[in-house]
Amino acid sequence: MDYILNPLVCTIWCAQQVYQFTTQVPVLAQHVPLFAWKIFFAVTFTLLNIRGVKTSARLNTALTVGMGAVIIVVFVAAIRYILGHPHSDPSFFTRPFYDPRTFSFGGLFGCTSIAVLTYIGFDGISTLSEEAENPRRNILLATVLTCLVIGVLSAMEVYIAQLVWPASQPFPDTDTAYVYAAARTWAPLFGVVGLTLVIANFGSGLGAHLGAARLLFGMGRSNALPKSFFGAVEPKHQIPRNNVILVGAIALIGSFFFSYDLGIEMLNFGALIAFMGVNAAAFIRYFVREPQKKVGNLVPPVLGFIICFALWLNLGHPAQIVGGIWMILGIIYGIWRTNWFRMPLSFETPAE
Repeated sequence: MDYILNPLVCTIWCAQQVYQFTTQVPVLAQHVPLFAWKIFFAVTFTLLNIRGVKTSARLNTALTVGMGAVIIVVFVAAIRYILGHPHSDPSFFTRPFYDPRTFSFGGLFGCTSIAVLTYIGFDGISTLSEEAENPRRNILLATVLTCLVIGVLSAMEVYIAQLVWPASQPFPDTDTAYVYAAARTWAPLFGVVGLTLVIANFGSGLGAHLGAARLLFGMGRSNALPKSFFGAVEPKHQIPRNNVILVGAIALIGSFFFSYDLGIEMLNFGALIAFMGVNAAAFIRYFVREPQKKVGNLVPPVLGFIICFALWLNLGHPAQIVGGIWMILGIIYGIWRTNWFRMPLSFETPAE
């Protein structure tokens, strides 16, 4: 569900943001409706990924360089703004971590359950192991470094934004809050950061689309899904074209029925359950089954499970209901596919 929803959410967000930008251009506002932008991004993701992983990789590399430059400009502008406005309050620099006037555990867990979206997708790196050079080393490094860089960079970006924008002042639009915070430091950053966020989500959607297609291909190749469709590879570009087109079609159709908020909460529904599963597996493998019971193997998975469970409970009820229905359908499919779990769900077949 997560892998399919990721490109869908990116399609919705990119279309909405570009539509908002174009409403400021009278000619485009009158002739390019929102649904046209949804079609544009869903089709673009599909066509680029059909051309092969190298096309996607080159484009994402170029986008990353450009976005990195914008991040540097934002930091420089924010630091100049903060240092240029003297602050007599001794708690000014610590208030983003804890403000007794606004803090509540409900707000903390409610917001964090949404902020988890920042980390969604790093596990998709593993789906591209067959395309990577030296995957045993590089896939591991890419996954760990992605989590580390995202965690540190996101924390720094949010910290300076909270220093720039006072908590007592509401944002004109919460969906584009960071754009307003950046513009306060330097007015031209409103358009620059807004465009950068669209580019970032475009790159994310492009990679997520391919990751979803590769995951479906792996399930098809091992017969967890019908192999004739999901396990087929287009010979010229060595891409599971059927899956790429299917994911594009789902992203396009779903963008007309899903809201952005419901999409990200459903994404986090699946991700948090998966993270709980990872922590539970680590607890069984490295504590329960180990002869020597070490505290270092007990605390991290138990703490991780509890935190993920608390965040999962704070998701919206619609996401929990829809996600729960999807999970129940998956269990029913597993029961049917495995004859009440007496057979493996997936198995490799001999090459013809």
